[in-house]
Amino acid sequence: METVKRTIGVNIDPDGEFNALIWAPNAGRVSLRVCAGRIDLPMQKQDYGYWALKTDQLKDGDLYRIVLDDDKFLPDPSSLSQPKGVHEASQVIDLNAFAWTDEHWKNWHLNEYIIYELHTGTFTPEGTFEAIEGKLDYLKNLGITAIEIMPVAQFAGERNWGYDGVYPFAVQSSYGGPKALQHLVNTCHQKGIAVVLDVVYNHIGPEGNYFSEYGPYFTDKYNTPWGNAINFDDAWCDAVRQYYIENALMWFRDFHIDALRLDAVHAIKDFSPQHILAEIKEHVDHLIKETGRPHHLIIECDLNDTRYINPLDKAGFGMDAQWIDEFHHALRVTAGGERDGYYEDFHGIEHLAKTYNDAYVYDGQYSAHRHKNFGVKATDNPGNQFIVFSQNHDQIGNRMLGERSSQLFSFEMQKLMAAATLIAPFIPMLFMGEEWGEPNPFQYFVSHTDPELAEAVRKGRKAEFAAFHAEGEAPDPMDEQTFIQSKLQWQLKDKGQHQTMFAYYKKLIKLRQYLPVIHNLNRNQVKADADKDKQMLTLQRWYQGDYLVALMNFSNTVQQTTLPHTDKKWIKQLDSADPEWGGPKESPNSFLSEAIIELQPQAVIIYCIG
Repeated sequence: METVKRTIGVNIDPDGEFNALIWAPNAGRVSLRVCAGRIDLPMQKQDYGYWALKTDQLKDGDLYRIVLDDDKFLPDPSSLSQPKGVHEASQVIDLNAFAWTDEHWKNWHLNEYIIYELHTGTFTPEGTFEAIEGKLDYLKNLGITAIEIMPVAQFAGERNWGYDGVYPFAVQSSYGGPKALQHLVNTCHQKGIAVVLDVVYNHIGPEGNYFSEYGPYFTDKYNTPWGNAINFDDAWCDAVRQYYIENALMWFRDFHIDALRLDAVHAIKDFSPQHILAEIKEHVDHLIKETGRPHHLIIECDLNDTRYINPLDKAGFGMDAQWIDEFHHALRVTAGGERDGYYEDFHGIEHLAKTYNDAYVYDGQYSAHRHKNFGVKATDNPGNQFIVFSQNHDQIGNRMLGERSSQLFSFEMQKLMAAATLIAPFIPMLFMGEEWGEPNPFQYFVSHTDPELAEAVRKGRKAEFAAFHAEGEAPDPMDEQTFIQSKLQWQLKDKGQHQTMFAYYKKLIKLRQYLPVIHNLNRNQVKADADKDKQMLTLQRWYQGDYLVALMNFSNTVQQTTLPHTDKKWIKQLDSADPEWGGPKESPNSFLSEAIIELQPQAVIIYCIG
């Protein structure tokens, strides 16, 4: 395997000379136009559809375009910066110019990850990378060890979730661009916080998408929800595969990103002998060997297929961890959430117990929603391969009104759901603002400049909610107010119940970090039992002589139960019903074995052996 470096696009050599490499197999002539002075630099044809240029007529910050056949003046598909938007000229960026000071930083092991998902544009009033830096001490105080940034690849306009990006290598200019992202990562590392970046390798957004002008980046062999699939296994696919391999490597090597979260990999269509994910993994492993810096690959996958997370030497794709939406779905149905749409497959507390025990809810049985048997067992996959949450951008934003849990569930139930997530034998993830019960929604927003595309998005959003909502209108994604009302209200976190909720989350995270029995993610030391009639779940975990039991009452009435037998005393670690956390009644601090315990409605009590 060759030395790891970026080869495509415009790059600078250590000697100060610029190299350009463009893939345009259908073009008869290709040149690079330096916008200042309108200088056209002819490129030389290479093998496999590439065109190359070595020049000293470029400098850091220059604007340029790629000219195909003398009449198509286009942005560079491998552009590192689009300061004037998706339709305008690309910008030369020297990624090696940043002065890193994180040489002593070492990425956390996945066991140590407590992830905080955020959207750059709505996390702060300013909506920039620089503004995120101002909140890092707050996140450190909360106990967060990793932030996960929703996609930053350049998209049309200034408002977007990020999944409509059209320049996978370019960092969104309205957030601050590539140098500001490097600065943010460097600052995170100085404060002991890892950075996960969400990337999209399953499709490319619509506006500003000039890829087909260059070559067969897409194939009509397969369809995806966003149109023709990216060409990972059809004719000319080698260059497309190299494009995405280099993208993953760039984030790790040049931006010092600690982990990538790969969006919806089930929508990646690839029947090559080696799946593109496995090839990315091989190259990332090579980079790790060269640099000594560990990196993680995390996927969103809707297939309950362990091939994705099994190691390469066991015929897997080698991904390190995956999101499991099924934990979220089972938890929300147990908490009293709706049962329509994809929630129809989830039977509440029994399925919540199953996901604690088995990770996947569906691991081979019949799925009514899919009308088929679904999933495989994940018996041999450790807890640190699964990321769980009670909220995330999809599960909030894909509701018609974008309501958070704070608007759908009681204060007591929110605390119970938080504990259910943070004491799970998996990696926990919070969505920005949930730790203080942020009431503002997180809605879907875009800022397309194409009127027809904007109208298509409006109609698409309305159609998407047919299975979920019988009445009402979806907020207009193009309206700036939809974006503004999705911003966090930081002034609330120190007020009333919001302040109480924040202190409660902080306590839960501290317990997870300092109690080995929670911190350990050995799935063989977990047992969850559900009482459907009482709507109670008992979660037991043990580790090297330590023992924990969490009693969860999802019902609206007081319930009684007993603790497992032991010759030692049970000591209370947390009681969500304690008035300290705004609850109705405190439970005793300790119990002897088999004593009767009274649980308040919608409450959780955590005991450990003392």
